[in-house]
Amino acid sequence: MDIAALSTRMAQTNLQQEVSISVVKMSKDQAVIEGQALIKMMEQSVLPNLGGNLDIKL
Repeated sequence: MDIAALSTRMAQTNLQQEVSISVVKMSKDQAVIEGQALIKMMEQSVLPNLGGNLDIKL
């Protein structure tokens, strides 16, 4: 095995993992922001009790 090639491949794999983690963190942050905006919008509703319960059928 070529040590230089192995080292390069390991570095590439590490970079791919770091990028993937960064993208997941950005998605999570965006979901939190959107959730907070939804909560704020519901709180400012003309009918404050509207949306208080959510019925889900699976």
